[in-house]
Amino acid sequence: MKALVRAESWPIRGGFRIARGARAVAEVIVVELHDGGHIGRGECVPYARYGESVDSVRSSIEAFCAGFRSSCARGERPPLPAGAARNAIDCALWDLEAKRAGKPAWELAGLGGPPRDVHTMRTVSLDTVEQMRAAAARLADPRVIKVKVDGGQDLDRIAAVHDASPNAELVVDANESWTTEQLARWLPRLPMLGVAVLEQPLRAGDDAALVGLERAVPICADESFHDRRSFATIEGRYDMVNIKLDKTGGLSEALQCVEEASGVGVRVMVGCMVSTSLAIEPALLLTADAEYVDLDGPLLLETDREGARHDRDAGVLRPSSSIWGAP
Repeated sequence: MKALVRAESWPIRGGFRIARGARAVAEVIVVELHDGGHIGRGECVPYARYGESVDSVRSSIEAFCAGFRSSCARGERPPLPAGAARNAIDCALWDLEAKRAGKPAWELAGLGGPPRDVHTMRTVSLDTVEQMRAAAARLADPRVIKVKVDGGQDLDRIAAVHDASPNAELVVDANESWTTEQLARWLPRLPMLGVAVLEQPLRAGDDAALVGLERAVPICADESFHDRRSFATIEGRYDMVNIKLDKTGGLSEALQCVEEASGVGVRVMVGCMVSTSLAIEPALLLTADAEYVDLDGPLLLETDREGARHDRDAGVLRPSSSIWGAP
């Protein structure tokens, strides 16, 4: 088996800003596994919040791939920690197995059918109150909007988005930027502003303050949730988890996270980094069991991969068998 690893940069339309910084491009890493005329592909997004960089993730992938055997299959989880490197390898192995077996990835996963078209929530990046109002107004009848905030004029920002799109549910994502005092003051006011979910208000290391907190809206774990081991640490703190393949370390672990969440009564959001559709296609296999779908990463880019079928204006994700997971 031959493995090719490359880094790619994809410009983001208008830029993207959250509490911990701004970006103009999405930096992704693509893995291609070549075996007997078949090619399996996977994509990941290194994330500095988790100690990752393009160079470190690429090096991890290349070191692992140097020892690949031709018989290597996706059932043999790469001996890498949960994170971006393992995600790219795992998804490439799924894609390769689909081509080897002549079966789609959804069938290999034991799902009842192929992923269907699905509406994703739309993201309004962090900005001034008026710029966020204008960004929300430009969206075409969105069902759910993710509102990025940073602990500043957040109630005004949320109110502006709600005014611009009064029929949309709002998911407020603080990316760990709120203090416990801000949370106590602002949480009771969120329902009146159209907020349905609050995501990761406190830093992952400080979220013990959520235990016993009376919540006006459900609270979702993002930075506090990575893989199945995280269920033990979020108990009593969060009502929902944001499952991202770049955190779980691939589709294999993500599927098991969805199953375990159902078993312990935790609600599910499926999320992503800013990426191309090559990273989103495997995540679409999780959407049937998700209450919220936050997979608009490709819709934030200037361009997407050839073969992508998503409707940017409507926020509809349409699976593409030409990109990933098909024989």
